[in-house]
Amino acid sequence: MTSLDHPNRRPEKEMVPRILVQAMFALMVGSCALVGYAQWADVPDTGVLIEAPVVQERTVTLVGDRTGKYTVRDDTGAVIAASSDDRAGFLGVMGRVIERERALQAVAIDAPIQVVRRTNGHVGIVDPSTGMVIDLIGYGTDNVAAFANLLK
Repeated sequence: MTSLDHPNRRPEKEMVPRILVQAMFALMVGSCALVGYAQWADVPDTGVLIEAPVVQERTVTLVGDRTGKYTVRDDTGAVIAASSDDRAGFLGVMGRVIERERALQAVAIDAPIQVVRRTNGHVGIVDPSTGMVIDLIGYGTDNVAAFANLLK
């Protein structure tokens, strides 16, 4: 006996009201129309982060080992920080991000990076070998401080 043959079969209830489905498609079509108009009318981008000029920078090398520990060395080769230091684990996180991007672009893993402070107070990481720029916004106070301390 199949479900179609069942004598007490009731029509299924709508799980999502029809008006919500129609509203969703109307929102989707409206969004596509707005984006299309903005592209056609060449409306300038707003809400895009504009890189402020750099006021302070330091060139460092961020190198990881097999244990996952990353060390930060200055241009003389002296160790100035490590991801195993107190509240410096974010150095390792960003070290892995940089290392992965370098592996994808097939550039040297141990090339130096620049830690920069901008006129607006933001701290960032610039990787000249890949062109990657990471402004440390929204990563938390301790995480940003791990890189800001490299500029002292």
